[in-house]
Amino acid sequence: MNSPLLKEVLSWIKAIAIALIIVLVCRQFILTPSIVKGESMMPNLHDGDRIILVKFSSIDRFDEIAFHAPDSEENYVKRVIGLPGDTIEMKDDALYINGEKQNEPYLDSYKSQLAEDEHFTDDFTLESLTNEQVVPEGYYFVMGDNRIISKDSREFGFISEDEVIGDVKMRIWPLQHFGVPD
Repeated sequence: MNSPLLKEVLSWIKAIAIALIIVLVCRQFILTPSIVKGESMMPNLHDGDRIILVKFSSIDRFDEIAFHAPDSEENYVKRVIGLPGDTIEMKDDALYINGEKQNEPYLDSYKSQLAEDEHFTDDFTLESLTNEQVVPEGYYFVMGDNRIISKDSREFGFISEDEVIGDVKMRIWPLQHFGVPD
């Protein structure tokens, strides 16, 4: 019963069980892989990109986050535009948060393709979309980088902090785009 083979097998089973527990805990509470679906975050994230989400990081303005979609069974990846307490306005293709014009360099490649009189994002105010003057406490206002086709907070409203799966920290596939997304 105390054969060396049995001890070796039990040792391997114990090591594998501990490794599985560590992986499950990490995936549940720390980070998780995900796949980008659709073109709403192009040109920064593409359909089929594999990303790593960090579940415990604080969410800042312009972070890319994954969340449970309010209008489908899917998860969406979008960019955080408005934090709790922010006012938001889009005017003449420029984003204003709390009255200050924002630089959005992640949109430059798409905006450069537009004719001089074309706008990449239609004008709106937060109040015209949501009947709220500011982003409520515990919520975010999100938009896709490919604003022309993105289904985002302009359509379905605010995202609850509770629906956030994680903050996009790294793209791991395809290998030629490995690294931190814009």
